[in-house]
Amino acid sequence: MSTDFVIEAEPRVDQGSGASRRLRRAGKLPGILYGGHRDAVAITLDHNAILLNLKNEAFFSQVLTVNLEGRRERAIMRDLQRHPFKPTLIHVDLQRVSADETIRVQVPLHLLNEEACKGVKTGGGMINRQLTDVEVECLPADLPEAIEVDVAGLDVGETVHLSELVLPEGVTVVALTHEGHDSAVVSVLLPRGEKAEPEEAEPGVEGLEPED
Repeated sequence: MSTDFVIEAEPRVDQGSGASRRLRRAGKLPGILYGGHRDAVAITLDHNAILLNLKNEAFFSQVLTVNLEGRRERAIMRDLQRHPFKPTLIHVDLQRVSADETIRVQVPLHLLNEEACKGVKTGGGMINRQLTDVEVECLPADLPEAIEVDVAGLDVGETVHLSELVLPEGVTVVALTHEGHDSAVVSVLLPRGEKAEPEEAEPGVEGLEPED
């Protein structure tokens, strides 16, 4: 089930670097709300409220509800600027979404059954993640909070690719719309320096001493 994030916003009249600094000193976060075939609006958000929401990874990939002057708008976060060394935020960009128009969003990948993975438990392998998220395209109502990847049956030397992901209905992986972009998501490899044990030769085939 997707998390419902509601954020409060106010229109921002004073703009420019000086005005933005004053807002930040007051605990506010400057931002912009654009898209949806409507004019862009400069907005102000509560800095600490946004910072708290960022602790939930779904905040980056879910459709947000923005309360602006009594009007509820649906949007996704497109860009977030952080201070280079302080634990503070600088600016946020929010893009409006329409119920009948597809959107492209980076969605996190969650691995399932890592401890029960066949290649780890019986093969002495290690799980190697190539991707932590993936860009998907879908209608806002179909946007998943995360995509799960079950690695329980994955053996040493085996890999899960983008084309093997189990996707919710109505969701597609953007990379797969381009030929040759079926990237690896996760694999099981032996620790560096180790080799897989060779199979024993079967009688009457190879490896037997010639008869006299």
